[in-house]
Amino acid sequence: MTQRALDPSGDEPNRSPIPSGTERPVMIDAGSELDPVHPVEPPAPGGGRGLTAAEVAERIARGEVNDVPVRSSRSLREIVHANVFTRFNLIIGVLWVIMLSVAPIQDSLFGFVIIANTGIGIVQEWRAKKTLDSLAVIGEAKPTVRRDGVAAEISTSEIVLGDLVELGPGDKVVVDGSVAESDSLEIDESLLTGEADPVLKRPGDPVMSGSFVVAGGGAFAATKVGREAYAAQLAEEASRFTLVQSELRSGISTILKYVTWMMIPTAIGLVLSQLVVDEHNFRASIARTVGGIVPMIPEGLVLLTSVAFAIGVVRLGRKQCLVQELPAIEGLARVDIVCLDKTGTLTEGGMDVTEVRALNGTDEPYLSRVLAAFGASDPRPNASLQAIIDAYPVPDGDGWGVTQSLPFSSARKYSGAAFDEGGGQASGWLLGAPDVLLPEDDPALTEIEQLNQQGLRVLLLARAEGPLDAPGTGAGAEPSALIVLEQRLRPDAQETLAYFADQRVATKVISGDNAVSVGAVAAKLGLPGAEHPVDARRLPTDPDEMATAMEENAVFGRVTPQQKREMVAALQSRGHTVAMTGDGVNDVLALKDADIGVSMGSGSEATRAVAQIVLLNNSFATLPSVVAEGRRVIGNITRVATLFLTKTVYSVLLAILVVCFQVEYPFLPRHLTLLSTLTIGIPAFFLALAPNKERAHPHFVRRVMRYAIPSGTIAAVATFTTYLLARHYYVGPGSLDAETSAATLTLFLVSMWVLAIIARPYTWWRICLVAAMGLAFLIVLAVPWLQNFFALKLVGAQMPWTAVGIAVVASAALEYAWRLVSRRFPA
Repeated sequence: MTQRALDPSGDEPNRSPIPSGTERPVMIDAGSELDPVHPVEPPAPGGGRGLTAAEVAERIARGEVNDVPVRSSRSLREIVHANVFTRFNLIIGVLWVIMLSVAPIQDSLFGFVIIANTGIGIVQEWRAKKTLDSLAVIGEAKPTVRRDGVAAEISTSEIVLGDLVELGPGDKVVVDGSVAESDSLEIDESLLTGEADPVLKRPGDPVMSGSFVVAGGGAFAATKVGREAYAAQLAEEASRFTLVQSELRSGISTILKYVTWMMIPTAIGLVLSQLVVDEHNFRASIARTVGGIVPMIPEGLVLLTSVAFAIGVVRLGRKQCLVQELPAIEGLARVDIVCLDKTGTLTEGGMDVTEVRALNGTDEPYLSRVLAAFGASDPRPNASLQAIIDAYPVPDGDGWGVTQSLPFSSARKYSGAAFDEGGGQASGWLLGAPDVLLPEDDPALTEIEQLNQQGLRVLLLARAEGPLDAPGTGAGAEPSALIVLEQRLRPDAQETLAYFADQRVATKVISGDNAVSVGAVAAKLGLPGAEHPVDARRLPTDPDEMATAMEENAVFGRVTPQQKREMVAALQSRGHTVAMTGDGVNDVLALKDADIGVSMGSGSEATRAVAQIVLLNNSFATLPSVVAEGRRVIGNITRVATLFLTKTVYSVLLAILVVCFQVEYPFLPRHLTLLSTLTIGIPAFFLALAPNKERAHPHFVRRVMRYAIPSGTIAAVATFTTYLLARHYYVGPGSLDAETSAATLTLFLVSMWVLAIIARPYTWWRICLVAAMGLAFLIVLAVPWLQNFFALKLVGAQMPWTAVGIAVVASAALEYAWRLVSRRFPA
């Protein structure tokens, strides 16, 4: 089991892992852990021990099990259905059947290409599904359930009605229930109710699935499981593999909608035109009509988008990165600000006590006993408290009895414990942030400041007078010692920060720790602006002023959970796309509001539940891979979308020109299948999967159409001009084949120039790709049986060279148009 508590000096969680499946006995003693405000009543006989094995078996037999199928991906049937039964597959399927009945097999090649593309899409998404499913099992929350007096981790789906589920800081409530035990248990229900303030829960109070623990601990009895639980349906829906609700996907859907409405009237006009023009050859007119309709459909665009996303999932899965919402890959590519926690991100979770400095003449041996007792008082020690436990273990048989405890709160930034020292002597102690517990003019703060400037973490141990939870207890405590802790920097943190700086992504370190200490750690890692840390308690409350402060500074300390949320909102108000990383319950609200939430795999269940991306290997260094993958997907899809839509534009315009001039359509399906394969299909597949570090930009549809419309228009005009000239040049029976060949040559050369522009910046493999496509076309023109197969044969010398000349002029116009658009609409 992974238990978590919050660091009394700041706001970061600690993770003290116990191997999955480990069982531990539970000592039931009503007086051993007293709630300072609401003492826990003795449980009913057997109640504190949880269900017995027989009771569990009985409930399983009755079907009272939390059997909600949490699916992380689509089923195989859904994958096949989504890839096969599409609007354009239906249109192309009908056209394919028609072509098989009226024309040679060469003119039906487009149907076989669609079958192959669909198969590729299914295989790639199936690979992504298997990767996603395996990672989802690794990242699944495993609640601790008490049965027969033994607590053990089990799968969420194994919980039965009446199970006693233990809770600690950071744990998510996985089913509805009623509180059975409470040790100052505070639950945040903001994700369900919108109410940000945590709710103190007493025995008998209800708890709802989807909420999470922010302080204290306890246990609850499951009262609703399965689909009856409050958040079960939401949780199931949120965890599904999805390819929707992203700008890229919605943009492509918008494009396809417009293409459909353009295609219908154009196709009807083309059908009528070809039947009238070639009334003596019905089969030929049908073949050329289909040849005009098929290229209007950008069928490969949807396929390549799905394949690019699916391959992205597989690539990230190999790096132990779980993408809970697929569009998050795209979203992180658009991020221009990353907000980081310090602990668990820049530093490792563990730390060491390097020094204890007694204050106000406190006796050092007595101080050691206090620290040992304080460490033993918390059943869920965090990183700093664990360091104290390691340094000051409790002597055998010399432990002090705990009479009162005060769980850590992100708002208080300290915790407390009161002890019975024996002999009628009692004492109360607080452990937490010195700048919170000490007055601003205390001389010890100068000493603490010097330690913080070295990047050390400092806790204050102070003696409290009166009840620990009384108002003003923290302000009136008497300082007794400073505990100096050394944090361990992550070895890969500096390299990761350098990557973001190189990619023009601003980094903001937001922590609950002392600002100077956080700044010193960030400075060691070379973060620009770390030398001027900001204490969040002095930040303006006005959102606009806060946004200005956030943009101008890089390091923020003493940040409360609510402030984290406000910081994210302030940055978003300035048009920034914000990613937030975190692993503690104090990060949940900010993670939820950020454009992209990133959680560590060992973080609290609550953070993993709301994050779109979970780094299962707990390595911040994985984040650049996610950013790079997102940029690869969206940047490359923008490139290939321009290729596909250029074809759609010139196909529609050619059809309109043919109808207006009342001539035969210049191409058979085989010609456009060849052109599409060499200038779009094969190159697009390689370009869609190539590395791409360019940051994604908004307005996908506008960016693509700015280039596709002029490119398609120039290609259509050049091709039709060649076709009309060829009709006047070639006269006599069989001249249509020569006219088609000349028009095909012009369209191929213009399309190749579009490909050459899109393939920039050139690398060796991009040059080889473009050259290989040109060589393949030359082979078709040179090999006799390929000439016959594709009905391509250049006749004479004058018209082919005229076709080349027109293509050269069109390519120059293309170059000018692209540069003009790039200047008017810079990235």
